[in-house]
Amino acid sequence: MSKPLDVIVSSAYRWRLHRNVLMYVFFLLALIGSMAWAERVGLSRNLIGPFFLFSSVMIYALIGIAGRTTDEDEYYVAGRRIPAMYNGMATAADWMSAASFISLAGALYLQGFSGSGNQPGGLAYVIGWTGGFCLVALLIAPQLRSMNLYTLPDYFDQRFGGRWPRVIAALASVLCSFTYVVAQIYGIGLIASRLTGVQFEIGILLGLGGVLLCSFLGGMRAITWTQVAQYIMLLLAFLIPVSWLAYKQLGNPVAPLVYGAQLSAIASIEKRLMDDPAELEVRREYAQRAKLYASRLQDVDSAIRDLRQELEDKIRLLKAEGADFVTIAQVRRELLAVPHEPSAAREMWTRAMHDNLERARALGGMPPHIQAFTGEPDGGLAQEKLFSESRLNFLALVFCLMIGTAGLPHLLTRFYTSPSVAETRSSVAWSLFFIGLIYLSVPALAVLVKFEVLNNLVGSRFTELPSWMAQWARLDSALLEFSDVNGDGILQLGELKLGADMIMLATPELGGMPFVVSGLVAAGGLAAALSTADGLLLTISNALVRDMRPHGVAGPKSSEGRVILSKFALLAVSMLAAVVAAFKPAEILALVSASFSLAASAFFPGMVLGMVWQRVHRHAVVLGMLSGLGVTIFYMVVNAPGLRHLWGMDPYGGLWWGIQPMSAGVFGVPLGFAVMVLATWLIPERLMAQSLRSPPEQADASSRYPGL
Repeated sequence: MSKPLDVIVSSAYRWRLHRNVLMYVFFLLALIGSMAWAERVGLSRNLIGPFFLFSSVMIYALIGIAGRTTDEDEYYVAGRRIPAMYNGMATAADWMSAASFISLAGALYLQGFSGSGNQPGGLAYVIGWTGGFCLVALLIAPQLRSMNLYTLPDYFDQRFGGRWPRVIAALASVLCSFTYVVAQIYGIGLIASRLTGVQFEIGILLGLGGVLLCSFLGGMRAITWTQVAQYIMLLLAFLIPVSWLAYKQLGNPVAPLVYGAQLSAIASIEKRLMDDPAELEVRREYAQRAKLYASRLQDVDSAIRDLRQELEDKIRLLKAEGADFVTIAQVRRELLAVPHEPSAAREMWTRAMHDNLERARALGGMPPHIQAFTGEPDGGLAQEKLFSESRLNFLALVFCLMIGTAGLPHLLTRFYTSPSVAETRSSVAWSLFFIGLIYLSVPALAVLVKFEVLNNLVGSRFTELPSWMAQWARLDSALLEFSDVNGDGILQLGELKLGADMIMLATPELGGMPFVVSGLVAAGGLAAALSTADGLLLTISNALVRDMRPHGVAGPKSSEGRVILSKFALLAVSMLAAVVAAFKPAEILALVSASFSLAASAFFPGMVLGMVWQRVHRHAVVLGMLSGLGVTIFYMVVNAPGLRHLWGMDPYGGLWWGIQPMSAGVFGVPLGFAVMVLATWLIPERLMAQSLRSPPEQADASSRYPGL
């Protein structure tokens, strides 16, 4: 018996996809091998870095051009014909954002497994995100796919009816996706500037071109296949350096199986450094600097005048002594850096005081890598408070990341592209597999990198430090900062400050690998940022063009017109996000975590109750979404350090139970559920019945959105 025609076509289509992906893998490996050979025969690093940047962007651009379309079904959901394995691979690339690829290992390096005080450790991200995907697989994705929708606001429209559930969902989609995409574009600028040597702002524009070429032309169809290509790139970029370090240190390239042997070595080094006389001297110096800033804060106006006078006198003295131009110029820069306004001075000195207090702690402010939580549950009041806050922040972040994963609009839209509900379930399983290939290696990378830093960098003479450290420091002092605080000419751990956003990118240089591996890692980080930015920008443009248009308001009549309008909305949003990212509003992980809290509080309560409880109606959902999202935004805003400085408030004094603002969803989600349940019970039956009526013209989302 011959197979049905659709099966034959599907099989041929899948084999064609397999062939194209294998050809891409072969081409990519050949490219990496040829660049490694070129470096060995003398090709300049100044050419290798830009080559990796531009070649990877051009590959994604060619895929985007090949996938260009003006068909609405192809643009929004890739024709609903992406096989499960490739949809899982694309989802993994979408998920492995700049936060996962660039910053997660850095968070584990700086904060250990569980974190310290108000900084949750990197393991919270691994647990939260993995648990969130399990929640998506079991509860969310199959239900949404069975409804044949385009976007997440479509669900709120079809399930609850009326205008406001859809509009609020669209606004929330824009808010959380925009916060997320700013973090990705920040990562793009960081990578591009490091590879090419251009300014950070120029690097943002260079990387943004790759984003637009993929998402602007082909929508979800082009994005899906560029994400498949990007996943392969970032997988190689992550596994090669971590395997290299594992083989170098332990003789086995399978890092997840062997890295535990280095934990005891790191614990021994950390114990020695805590009692090292040179480290204690550095800590005392930082403590003295903190006291200096605290004294300036007692009378800010007088401190500004005294500091200016002191620096001006120092310049005159240096000129009289015939000091060299470099020394005088350095003092002039210090003078120019002195704030003119008392409010600006108070903000800067408060930050400096807290930073020096942090660095006056043992291990440069980092907790011991394997400790459970900061503080002691059976110690004094201060130790008990530290332990409680550390544990609460860890659990709160895990909760927000798990629930936020189940509510992220750009992630859930990905499962609309599967051919069926069964394929959607398989897609989630493949996503977990492809994500696990990298997530299992992230803790290993953090441990191996920390061993390299403690064993090889710390204790080196400043004159012998590798040149790449000065290059990173010049790029941004927040990424890497080092100075001879105690004047002994030897680098102590307390004198070295590494930012979470550069640990992964600097791993090849830390491990003494060829520069071609550095280029590959940067290309992987770029792929991670681009893949997520593509999906986020498409989600935002869809929300603005499709979901926020009021009922009865005519849009473009043709499918091509609606797609073109979405493309221009995408272009405008991407430029705005680039402007915001240029100001470096926060670290990548902080921005990403905030977007998860927003998504969790806005979508999860209404989405879950709508699936499991028939009685819940649109009035309850509207009140719950506004309440949950409102308290989340309020908590983030009132606890933003910059705003608290502006208002003259203690930057660390507005927290509820010590929970950090990026985990604000821990308050918004329960409040949203509570309000929806109470409103469902309390709102009169008449209104409830009205909200549950589904006339033919309202029951089907395709009637409201032509082309659905």
